[in-house]
Amino acid sequence: MFKIFTDFADWLTYSIFGLSPDSKLGDAAHFFIEDVSKIYVLLIVMIYVIALLRASLNIEAVRDYLAGKHRGVGYLMGSAFGAITPFCSCSSIPIFLGFTSAGIPVGITMAFLITSPLINEVAILLLMSLLGWKFTLLYVVIGMSVGILGGVFLDMIKAQRWLQSFAAKALQQAQASSETPNSPQSIASLSLTDRHRFAITESMEIFARVWIWVIVGVGIGAALHGFVPEGWINANLGEGQWWSVPAAVLLGIPLYSNATGVIPVMESLITKGLPVGTALAFCMSTVAASFPEFILLKQVMQWKLLAILFVMLLIAFTIVGWIFNAFIPFI
Repeated sequence: MFKIFTDFADWLTYSIFGLSPDSKLGDAAHFFIEDVSKIYVLLIVMIYVIALLRASLNIEAVRDYLAGKHRGVGYLMGSAFGAITPFCSCSSIPIFLGFTSAGIPVGITMAFLITSPLINEVAILLLMSLLGWKFTLLYVVIGMSVGILGGVFLDMIKAQRWLQSFAAKALQQAQASSETPNSPQSIASLSLTDRHRFAITESMEIFARVWIWVIVGVGIGAALHGFVPEGWINANLGEGQWWSVPAAVLLGIPLYSNATGVIPVMESLITKGLPVGTALAFCMSTVAASFPEFILLKQVMQWKLLAILFVMLLIAFTIVGWIFNAFIPFI
């Protein structure tokens, strides 16, 4: 699906810029070009599509279904959608904005946002070949559980009050739209041309707010890309002490990768003697709690919500690491 972005980055990095694929600079430049181009396209396309659907479909019925007595189903659906979509943490943010603009409850949206970078089909196949289907199934169940429980908790504390003003306003307007006869969600009130114009306007407004932060966030990730001190990790965290798991989680925060790219790193760590739970906690932190992701999330969340999400993820990853270290002999 995303091979076109890889091919574009190959052409621009190695053919036009003449950088070597074996050099750190070439690797970082390729990472930057591929991720920025992918996120920009996703940002525009996904916001446009969701905005067009909002202006064409009965979004109120879907929203009310998810927000009412079926909220539990909503958390499961949000997490499941995150699991089947091949997006990294930064690429998931455009869909987060689309869900918010559609009035989907924040907890359900966060269930998607938390789960999406942790699970994708490539990571599942790699994990299955590396550690077997039992471990892979447990990983998927735990990854989705982290997303679901995170969404439930964030709804309990009314996390929507800590969205940035434009995102909170969009959420409030969408949730109040059923009381507004001329709202964008009213199919009869808009022609096809009007729906298209509405979707284009919304896409451009959101893009204008976050495009520079995509460059900043991915730029930091590109600069750190490939810097994974495997020898140091195994030498210092390989004994399986209780504190090695939270230490591995903290070590993964400054780094950045996606689930597909981090699986080979996890394989290397495990084959060199690092306990599976410790390696998994490190990789989950690298994928879903990195600095680049939080730089982008700052554009849609206030500091308080970012801090809550950050602490929640670190605690969740630490617990997951301890669980796997304790039970991997029986899997």
